[in-house]
Amino acid sequence: MSTTASPHAVRLPGDPPGGPRAWWVWGIGVAVYFVAVTFRTSLGVAGLDAAHRFDINASALSSFSILQLLVYAGMQIPVGLLVDRWGTRRILLLGILLFTAGQFGFALSASYGTALASRALLGCGDAMTFIAVLRLGARWFPARRGPVIAQVAALIGMAGNLVTTLVLARILASLGWTATFAGSAAGGLVILALVVFFLRDHPEGHEPPAVPKAEATGSGFIRRQIGAAWREPGTRAGMWVHFTCQFPGMVFLLLWGMPFLVEAQGLDKGTAGGLLTLVVVSNMCCGLVYGQVISRHHAARTPLVLGTVAATALVWAAAIAWPGKDPMWLLVVLCVVLGACGPGSMIGFDFSRPANPPERHGTASGIVNMGGFTASMTTLFAVGVLLDLTGDNYRIAFASVFVLQALGLVQFARLRGRAVRRERERVVASRVEAVHVPV
Repeated sequence: MSTTASPHAVRLPGDPPGGPRAWWVWGIGVAVYFVAVTFRTSLGVAGLDAAHRFDINASALSSFSILQLLVYAGMQIPVGLLVDRWGTRRILLLGILLFTAGQFGFALSASYGTALASRALLGCGDAMTFIAVLRLGARWFPARRGPVIAQVAALIGMAGNLVTTLVLARILASLGWTATFAGSAAGGLVILALVVFFLRDHPEGHEPPAVPKAEATGSGFIRRQIGAAWREPGTRAGMWVHFTCQFPGMVFLLLWGMPFLVEAQGLDKGTAGGLLTLVVVSNMCCGLVYGQVISRHHAARTPLVLGTVAATALVWAAAIAWPGKDPMWLLVVLCVVLGACGPGSMIGFDFSRPANPPERHGTASGIVNMGGFTASMTTLFAVGVLLDLTGDNYRIAFASVFVLQALGLVQFARLRGRAVRRERERVVASRVEAVHVPV
């Protein structure tokens, strides 16, 4: 077998069987992520309304998303450790309670401070969903299905963004702030019931290896888990992939896309909302393609990462350098290309997953996931500050994207070779193990 094949192409001993029940249980977990993304991105279509409701400027408006992402990014490693220690179901239940309370609080907030606290609570709950869903997929499906399962999870999560741009934006215009956000929060209660009654951490007979109680508690366990995951070059390479690819699309969808299209480009909210929807649709389509390509051709990871970053930088530069207002065709191309940022960032997990054993997947995924959200948080803040300093000059503010892209590419280039060499060593070891396991 060629070394370009997936490291998990060989059926590994102890692989979960997959099957219809796996899809059902995993589907419930993904539904939690779907609701969390809907809540997370709801501010993206309500940014201008929030500015008017709380009488705040661009920097204060960006603080909503910055704080939410700060909490999200800061929670990634702790959540990964908790997922490895407590399992998926408990973490998802806690996450649902937190992000539902945050969305209800945001609906009822009458002051900027209360609304800010509600978004922080929402970010805390949101932080508990995606890593848990990745671990759930790893526990219920064979390892060779990992790239497709991860991309499909992200795709369904982006459908939550689609609900935001297509449904919440229209409800907000017709029913107003409180009814829109409180009504959407009811979805959290529905998904809570599904998790309580139907979700299980793993199929019968595929329990994770028991960790001695003395080793699974205390600071020693935490240091060992984080240290072992961080020492793997695949984990760090994956983090920088996530860092470099995700944030342009995230920043555009989460907050600054709507103001840019309305204030800088002179579009009406309906047309701007349609372009944001195009980003989401492109994301979903690219996710399907990326997952299938990587599951069949593991060596395609690096070309897809570099191609995504290069296309994003090129079109982003064209959009902010175009004299006057951008033509509609350029805005359409920009939104289509930004849709590839999410699937591109997911490739980071395809570097970390084969680099770590199953009992460390949660911690490693937390490290990777922290990358993109750290970059998004930094860029959200930089854009808000630069807009205030330059009198809403989006050309200057949006140029901050290139700084973080350059940093991420340099770090990825430094780590990629070591990550690939370590993977090849693991492929050889897993083949030897597979040969010697009786069938």
